[in-house]
Amino acid sequence: MNPISIWAIYAFEMRRFFRTFLQSIVAPVISTSLYFVVFGSAIGSRIDQVEGVAYGAFIVPGLIMLSVMTQATSNASFAIYFPKFVGTIYEILSAPVNYLEIVIGYVGAAATKSLFIGTVILVTSFFFVDITIQHPVAMVAFLILTCLSFALLGFIIGIWAKNFEQLNLIPLLIITPLVFLGGSFYSASMLPPFWQAVTHFNPVFYLISGFRWAFFGLADVPVGVSLMAIAVFTLICLTAVWWIFRTGWRLRE
Repeated sequence: MNPISIWAIYAFEMRRFFRTFLQSIVAPVISTSLYFVVFGSAIGSRIDQVEGVAYGAFIVPGLIMLSVMTQATSNASFAIYFPKFVGTIYEILSAPVNYLEIVIGYVGAAATKSLFIGTVILVTSFFFVDITIQHPVAMVAFLILTCLSFALLGFIIGIWAKNFEQLNLIPLLIITPLVFLGGSFYSASMLPPFWQAVTHFNPVFYLISGFRWAFFGLADVPVGVSLMAIAVFTLICLTAVWWIFRTGWRLRE
């Protein structure tokens, strides 16, 4: 493995990230602030607590997961799609760089970007609500695993997409609704029994539940199930990436 190749791809993507400072960093902070104003103040004035946690603090893990999942997916998908769009992907494929180095460079950069944004949102939340993180190590582990797994998913989407419309299709129409319906702003125990059962078919629900447990020690499902869910999801994405590079699907078209 050539670390120089990995660093070249990684550094290029990170420089592009910091060149778009307003879009990459300021926009998530403003969006988070608006969520706290709308959900924390307006709805929080009617819902005082959820399972013993102030509502404004209760939504913080969901807000972080919402931003991390969408940002990791979007950054990774655009990073690999744009070289396909302009044709520079062939220079990368013909260079003395193996497939593993390409994946580590692009996915690592997308995961780092989303991790950075997640950290910024967490810091921003301290200005609005009082938060105590009960399991900081588990919180960091869940955050990193989520960044990596959804960056892998975004990498797959970027290879699959044939145009910019398809590039935004899955993040907008699938991932974002799943996050909203996965208990980002409420507990599954607040739902009727039928919708509780439906929620358990949402894979994002397990990630949000485990991440919230790291903050407050509260979870809708056992934390071990959440870890298993994200491990299986990551394994599926890794298998798909391996198959793509083995067959050249959508890379040499």
